[in-house]
Amino acid sequence: MTTATLPTANRWLRLMRLDRPIGTYLLLWPTYWALWFASAGSPSLANLLIFTLGVVVMRAAGCVINDYADRHVDGAVERTKNRPLVTGEITPRQALALFFSLLVLALILVLMTNSMTVALSVGGLILAASYPFLKRITHLPQLGLGAAWAWVVPMAFAAETQELPGALWFIFAAIIVWTIAFDTYYAMVDREDDLKIGIKSTAILFGRHDLLIIALLQLATLVLLLMAGISFGRGVLYFLGLGAAAAYFISQNRQARSRHSEGCFKAFLNNHRVGMVIFIGLALDYFLQP
Repeated sequence: MTTATLPTANRWLRLMRLDRPIGTYLLLWPTYWALWFASAGSPSLANLLIFTLGVVVMRAAGCVINDYADRHVDGAVERTKNRPLVTGEITPRQALALFFSLLVLALILVLMTNSMTVALSVGGLILAASYPFLKRITHLPQLGLGAAWAWVVPMAFAAETQELPGALWFIFAAIIVWTIAFDTYYAMVDREDDLKIGIKSTAILFGRHDLLIIALLQLATLVLLLMAGISFGRGVLYFLGLGAAAAYFISQNRQARSRHSEGCFKAFLNNHRVGMVIFIGLALDYFLQP
């Protein structure tokens, strides 16, 4: 790649947030939870590759449509004022073309599974595409984001077993409430700017009770994952993973105690480790106690 083409490549990477993979990690770990639960610890290599690539593609698509929806307001927010659609590095038409191209790629991936998974993917697409616009009509856009991310659970079970056991909804609900919790930390970073421009979020809705509500959501996440573990007959290593996640949750609350942007952002980033330790506990538990 020549020096002249580097800025061009970089603007597209920035639009898809491929230069900042935290969002990919936050979606990838729950995807692996779902695949491991669905397959009793032995997901097919094909599904593992399809879902991993699908996470990367759909997270990128979500970032593109989010920036398209926010292109008129991102310039007023310190954290987002240099995004490519704000600076004019990429036009709205180009962004939409990229978004639909990514959807085509995602469709190709899901067509490699089965008809049940393909049918469920329609719901996931609707949820993912609608999230960026929820910030204009409700203070609970994080609920929409959580539902979009949690939709991978029924899709994973459909791909692995073509069945949807009732216990999967514990995992589904856990991902929703966990997403609301960590994305509220993220929204707290932008709270003052969002108030000025009229963007809604749970950080604004929760107000001075934000950290308490986040802690309750984190507790609910652990309880739901505990119920999932019991329902799927998991052992001590899985529950130790949940214990490690609880320790990270406590640490996050301390990091964000001052409500300064830096501390809230660190608390948000720390959730990558939460997802990872839960997966490690789950994978080891299935490996040693199938």
